[in-house]
Amino acid sequence: MYRLLIADDEALEREGLEWIVQRMMPDTFQIIHAENGRAAIERAEEFRPHIVFMDVNMPGIKGLEALRDIKARLPETKLVLVTAYDYFAYAKEAVSLGVKEYILKPAKREQVVAALNQLVEELEQERRKRTDELELKDKLSQLQPLVENELSMMLMIDSVMDADAGQLAEWLDFPLDRGSAFVIAFPKQSDPADQKKIYDAIRGFAKTHGSICIVSSAIERHMAIFMRKNPAVKDDEWREETKRYGQMLCALTERQLEAAVSVGIGSVRSGADGLRKSYFEAVFASSCSDQGGRVCHFEELKNGRSGPAAAAGARAAEQKASSAGIGTEHQSYVVSALQRIREEREQQTVTVLDRAQQYIRERFTEEVSLEEVADFVHLNPHYFSKVFKQQVGETFIDFVTRLRIDMAKSLIASDRLSLKEVCFAVGYKDPNYFSRVFKKITGVSPSEYRGQAR
Repeated sequence: MYRLLIADDEALEREGLEWIVQRMMPDTFQIIHAENGRAAIERAEEFRPHIVFMDVNMPGIKGLEALRDIKARLPETKLVLVTAYDYFAYAKEAVSLGVKEYILKPAKREQVVAALNQLVEELEQERRKRTDELELKDKLSQLQPLVENELSMMLMIDSVMDADAGQLAEWLDFPLDRGSAFVIAFPKQSDPADQKKIYDAIRGFAKTHGSICIVSSAIERHMAIFMRKNPAVKDDEWREETKRYGQMLCALTERQLEAAVSVGIGSVRSGADGLRKSYFEAVFASSCSDQGGRVCHFEELKNGRSGPAAAAGARAAEQKASSAGIGTEHQSYVVSALQRIREEREQQTVTVLDRAQQYIRERFTEEVSLEEVADFVHLNPHYFSKVFKQQVGETFIDFVTRLRIDMAKSLIASDRLSLKEVCFAVGYKDPNYFSRVFKKITGVSPSEYRGQAR
């Protein structure tokens, strides 16, 4: 039910409008009365009406002035001007206020109903639009961490960087121009529950800190953050800023979870390949601390601020990161991470296809389509078709056809239904087409199969 505010200093006019609305559009509006401009503003603030009928000429605060105040407080409210005078005298100001309609006194019910129907339709369209936007926003909020993780994996894994990384970065509004990688290493003895708490705390901090970043999933006691460098910040300032950021991460986990993490920070680099190198540098830096609660910046290690041994190791790591990856003494995390990613993705694929096949088995006698099933498991239809063929061993159409023909064979053998009834029961609408498909699969026609089964 919509709320309609009728503002007029003449009670008879208010009651007349209410009578028209309640008679012509029953159970559509809750009517609120206001006898002057001030009361209209107060009632509008209290009841937040969807539509306002405002008389122009009232004592005290005039109608247009009251509408201006209501519009400022409730910009979505639909405004209708009610006047006994020439509307054009108020047209310019009314248009500037967003007045949708005007009604000339004495109000004719056809005009009132036409105006309300038009405004209700606008309100319904706006409501549907908001609902669609909220649904889309909700889907995007669920999808964003997955896309972030996918892009993070592209930056972490030694793979050919193609347009996909750029496309994902554009979708996430994360320019791949200049930035640094952070690697947060969890305590070695922490259990999975503690690791999840650490991950959630760090991700929450990263997403509310104000910097543009993407966050990977937690793999083998590590997680990565890729942070974009503000072009206005100089490199030296950025180095200090990233160190402060790492120290805040350490302080956060120590304060909230009593857990000591190590934070490694890579050099500022450009592009997808550069961020991957920064990530390997951050892996190396995070492994250079024997105990948690320490922030190690790769640039400082390379420049010898942590001793000659660390500097030599950092320079070697930098050379290997530029070619095939980090050194063997520091690559166990990367290797295990890759293995875990493969296992998780294989398991996810199996789970998705199990759900898809179950969905098809429950609906194969209906007009089930590949697009419908792909939407059910939240995959792109083209990608779903490709993965389905790879994992199941047959195309989507062949899978559905086999289920239908297997069921048809069983029904024919039971001899309870006519062949035409069998055709409809297994999802086909054309008996001739069903007969051709059946013969193609089994080598015999439905009638021949029935004869063999008897």
